[in-house]
Amino acid sequence: MKLLKTIYHDKNINLEGKTFFREAVRGIIFCARKILMIYSPIYGDYKFPGGGVHAEERHIEALRREIIEECGAEMTEVTGELGKTQEYAINQKEEDYETFKMTSYYYFCEIKGKLGAQNLDDYEEKLGYKPEWVDIDIAIEKNKQIEVNSNSFSTWRNRETFVLEELKKKMSFT
Repeated sequence: MKLLKTIYHDKNINLEGKTFFREAVRGIIFCARKILMIYSPIYGDYKFPGGGVHAEERHIEALRREIIEECGAEMTEVTGELGKTQEYAINQKEEDYETFKMTSYYYFCEIKGKLGAQNLDDYEEKLGYKPEWVDIDIAIEKNKQIEVNSNSFSTWRNRETFVLEELKKKMSFT
């Protein structure tokens, strides 16, 4: 899959140090001019539905599971790939690791039916995650406003805003 961007969240990251790797999948789902995003009323930002790939889980299986959990929707098919992002940070959580690396894979998907009941992780519930069909320009603008006007730092907001802007360049919304 094509690399869209590499993001370094910290200065002086030891890219040669012992690294904890995480893979994530993210769904790109359109309906007319709207894109399905996960909205957090706590921060007011938007992210793509998706999350971490479990051990022994294939990307498509993980994507299907994440879309059900976060959106209450059944993914019917993957129709293409947009690309991937790589993120590096100084590791703060995993013992014995110096560096954290996450690769996020973005897939175009189709869903069927309406959005239904969610099955969120505790941190997702605390952030009030809810699926929302939103105009891509609004999602970009809200995420950018938060970056400028807030003390809250979100590693995903920078990544998701970049991917939204890449999508807008590639897609025709007229």
